[in-house]
Amino acid sequence: MKKRSVLLKTIGAFAFLLIGLFLGRMIFKPKKVETVPIPSTMQYWNTGASKDTSAVAQAANFTGNIIKVEDGGSIREAVLKAQPGDLIRVYPGTYSETVYIDKDNIGIQGVIVDGKWPVMDGKKELNDAILYSGNGITIENLKIIKYKGNGIMGQAGNNFVIRNNWIIDTGVYGIFPQYGKNGIVEYNILTEIEDAAIYVGMCDNVDVKYNEVFGNVAGIEIENSRHCLVESNYAHNNTGGILAFLTPGLPIKTIFDVIIRNNFVIGNNHENFGAPGSIVSGIPKGTGVLIMAADDVIVENNIIANNDNAGITIVDLATGAPTANDPNSEPNPDRVVILDNFMIENGNNPVGEIKALMMSQLKTKGPDILAMGGGTGSSIRDKNRYRTFGLGNYGTAEITDTKDITTFTFKEPVAPRSVSKEELGELTYYGVCAGCHAFDTRLIGVPTNIIQAVYEGNPQGIVDYINKPWNLRDDYPDMPSQAYLPEDAKMAVAEYILSLKK
Repeated sequence: MKKRSVLLKTIGAFAFLLIGLFLGRMIFKPKKVETVPIPSTMQYWNTGASKDTSAVAQAANFTGNIIKVEDGGSIREAVLKAQPGDLIRVYPGTYSETVYIDKDNIGIQGVIVDGKWPVMDGKKELNDAILYSGNGITIENLKIIKYKGNGIMGQAGNNFVIRNNWIIDTGVYGIFPQYGKNGIVEYNILTEIEDAAIYVGMCDNVDVKYNEVFGNVAGIEIENSRHCLVESNYAHNNTGGILAFLTPGLPIKTIFDVIIRNNFVIGNNHENFGAPGSIVSGIPKGTGVLIMAADDVIVENNIIANNDNAGITIVDLATGAPTANDPNSEPNPDRVVILDNFMIENGNNPVGEIKALMMSQLKTKGPDILAMGGGTGSSIRDKNRYRTFGLGNYGTAEITDTKDITTFTFKEPVAPRSVSKEELGELTYYGVCAGCHAFDTRLIGVPTNIIQAVYEGNPQGIVDYINKPWNLRDDYPDMPSQAYLPEDAKMAVAEYILSLKK
């Protein structure tokens, strides 16, 4: 009896100890850490406060509201509630929606808790994840997967920051700021994009830095843009690593003042899986850096290696895009400057035109640097460092480096861009529609000239279809609804489609 009593007391004491430990852990358990602070680029604290800690400064100067979105909630509804200056914090969970931001100074910030990300999942049913037309937009810390059109797209929004996002298989483009000024695209990881992972289109003063792009058709593409810095990125296993392009037929007719510097451009030998008829579908696999009809491009201090076709290719429109036709676009790459770069094992397995060209020279290996077509005023620092072809008219570079240029962005926000009704239709067409609807060539959707024939004189019919698509042709896939677009943008793009000529 006495032994039983001692045993019961021992068991009871042990049980009490376990209960105490459990309650102690529950009460004193460390809280889950929200690993991402409020973004400084939203200017929620005074950057000139030298003695304050960032925490104190942010508490003293923050004037907007923080709107929390948790699993089961809606980012889109939070945007509808938000006022300029507000920050929307998105917690881990899955969000299957399209978010349109037409307000200024809105931040969308994912909160990563215990390694878990907020995920926007288009399920290969939705077209776009996030579209913005507001100014001062920040989008960061989101995982975006399986959309059919774009991951993050901007339309005429200035002062944007897109950073630290993880974007996988989002259709035509991953990150696509268009017609914006003073922007930063940094620390993003993108893969499985069928056109360009990062596509800066018709923009000014944009820095693209510290991104990783792999397994895409084009890794980073600067198109019809000016004053852009592409620095410290890792572009590998794409069809083409880093591109500076002039695309004919767009509202902006020039591309110039682009610095491609301090990047790793390695083994971009992926098969090209771009949409037939698109310009990038013509990029040969094995392309490291491609400059097409772009002016004043500087290529400096990059490691460019193991790109099977060529390390750097410089071409005019007649060579790179022979079917393109725009009499208002000057087709030659002028004043290209090649400074010191480390280039090794490029051109080991050339294809297409470069292969034929090398065979005509009784060579089997492609060059480090190849120039074809027109262009004047170009130069290279030391031609003897590389295997080159077509650089006979290149002079000696007058500069040695670009170290004095640290950014193309401005310290202060630039004024919001105003967009006319005509420009709104044009921008919406090229940003939302043209990726699937070429004018007279089949891509993913019906060609634009067929849409014109069906809806001649009936822009409202196009608007109705945009809001609620129905499949009229069995040989084309279903089009996702674009009902999230503002009403003025829908009518503007409908009228633009009907007015468009080849």
